[in-house]
Formats: sequence, structure tokens, C-alpha cells
Amino acid sequence: LARIVKNVKVLSPEFVSPAAAEEAGGGDKMNARSVGFTLSRFMRLVSSPKHPVMLFLDDLQWADDTALDVTHTFLSDTMGSCMFFVGTYRDNEVHAGHAVFDLMKKLESSHVPTNKVSLTGLDREDLNTMISDALCLYPRICKSLSEVVMQKTKGNPFFVLEFIKSLKDRDLLKYNFHQKRWVWDEGTIRAEEITDNVLQLLSSEMNGLSDNVQLLLKVMACFGTKTCESVIGYLVDSTDYSAVRDGLNKAVSDGFIKRNREGTFNFVHDKVREAAYNLIAESDRKQFHYNLGRVLHSVCEGKDVGDTILLIATQINHGKEFILKDNELCLPIAKLNMAAGKMAIDSCRHKTAYAYLEVASSL
Repeated sequence: LARIVKNVKVLSPEFVSPAAAEEAGGGDKMNARSVGFTLSRFMRLVSSPKHPVMLFLDDLQWADDTALDVTHTFLSDTMGSCMFFVGTYRDNEVHAGHAVFDLMKKLESSHVPTNKVSLTGLDREDLNTMISDALCLYPRICKSLSEVVMQKTKGNPFFVLEFIKSLKDRDLLKYNFHQKRWVWDEGTIRAEEITDNVLQLLSSEMNGLSDNVQLLLKVMACFGTKTCESVIGYLVDSTDYSAVRDGLNKAVSDGFIKRNREGTFNFVHDKVREAAYNLIAESDRKQFHYNLGRVLHSVCEGKDVGDTILLIATQINHGKEFILKDNELCLPIAKLNMAAGKMAIDSCRHKTAYAYLEVASSL
């Protein structure tokens, strides 16, 4: 249990950390079934009708089949756990056969009460209240600005914040010290060619960042939703990516990246990640992924890097055509994918394992 929920070790000194367990020889791998069983037992212990547990999982559109199977296991437990579960996903990023819909069907067939709620953007009144509160002005004074913002953002809260920041950066929204309030010219804002595409707003802002920060954002965008501190450390040891640590600190202070307590980093919003990925020209993306994977592979070769091997294999596999051009690379990359495939099998991620093993066999 301490391997899954790391903070649980504070409950008792008898719990050992994952690293200590491995050093003691108890580092056996846990598969999805044992994870689901362990979490179910834990939920029975810590929850009750008087003290239910609430679990919130965001961005389920990025979850794989295995993670959602584990989720179904402990949500459908009928042996005494008492839980309120909230899962969110973006309906414009899931297709009809996505695993999240299978989860919903399985929960219904297991007689777990479920409700589906669709969230839309802020309406005009709520948006006006939000802007009024941000600018410390009466709602009636902000109404003209709110109408323009609504037209540009359709009420998406994140888009609203980014759009208002862009107005301020261009001095279209500024504080007047004589009037002691924020002022704007609605006609000028409407006449200006300001994009209503938040990706373009973010990309424009990122293009003005230093090379170190842009490199860090590109690298993290390639890795996906989350990057571990250890991976940053491996990259710092290389020549090509030695400056990513400085870039990371600046990206955190600028509000693009969030530092988590468990030693990981992630983008503050998936649109920020998308804008960061757009910093890489589409024609260069395979090469960028491949080069990133090759550097990590060379730095980590011969080391016990745990599941970072999956990350390395994924990056290199983006540029499979570059591997085939060099016969000397085929064997070591095939071995890398074999190792990644076996690791994925050990954690019951069979679809992922199949992808790695397929690449290995093709080399």
C-alpha cells in the first residue's frame, strides 16, 4: 500500500518506502489486479457512511484501459467501502470507443449509482461578475469589457484569464492612477486584430521566452502530462539538454509549469502543453522526439532507471524511420523495446506492451 499511496507511511513507522523495500529484497512488481485489490481493502478501512472518502480524478481522457480497470475494481467493491467519486474528461477529446465510456458502462452493470454532468463555459452574468471581482469595479462598469471577452472566449475560464492577460500586456487594459481604477477602450479592443484562439495567444507569449525555457517546454510537451524530477536530472547530465534545469525554474516562476509535492512537474493546463508542443515545427517533431530519446538512452544506459525505460522507448519509437537508416542501432533499440514491453506486461498494460514488442520484432 505504501508503494501506491506514498503518504500513507506517515500513519505508521512500520511502513517502508518503495526504495527501502527494494533494497531489502522485497521489490516485487505489482500488477493491476493486486493494485485494485489493495486499494479496495484500503478504502474499506478508511471510509464509512459517517466518514466517506471523496476521490477526484481529472483528465480521464488521457487514462489508459489498465488505469480505468483499476478504478472500476475499487469503485464496484461491495464489501463495505463508502466513497464519492468524481471523474472529469473533455468530451471533445474522446471518441465513441474510448475506455472512459467502457468504465461508465461497467459501473452501471455493477449497479454503482452514477450521474453524468456536462459543464459549459461561464454565462454572461457570471463572466461579468468574475471580471468585476478581478478589476475591483462594479459589474455595470465592466459590462462592455465582459461582452468583448465573452465574444472572444465563449466563457471558458482559462481562456478568459489568458485573454485578459494579453489585453494587459498590450496596454489595452491598464490601470489609470489618476482615476484610481482599471480602464480600457472597448472600440480599440474590438478594432485590434487580437486572436480569439488561446493557443495562438500562448504560443505568441512562449515565442518571447528565452531559448532555455523554450527548450524545457518542448521537452516536457514531448513527455506528456507529467515529468519526473529524475528525468530532468538525467537530461541535465547530457550536453544537449544541460540547461533544462534553468529553463524549468523560469517556467515554474512564469506560471507555465506546476511543481508537485511528489517530485513531479506538469503543465498548469493541457492547452499550455499543446501550445508548448506547437513550438516544435510539425515537420521536425519526429526528429525532436527521436533525438530526445537517444540522448536519454545514452545517459541512462547501464543504469537501473525503472519505468523511465518506457519513456525512452516511446520517444525513440517516434522516429522509427531514423533507426532503420542505421543498422547498428537496430539491435540495441530492439532490446530496449523488449525490456519496455516486458515491464509493461508486468504492470498489466498489455496494449502498451504490444506496441513496444511490435517495434522490437520489426527491427
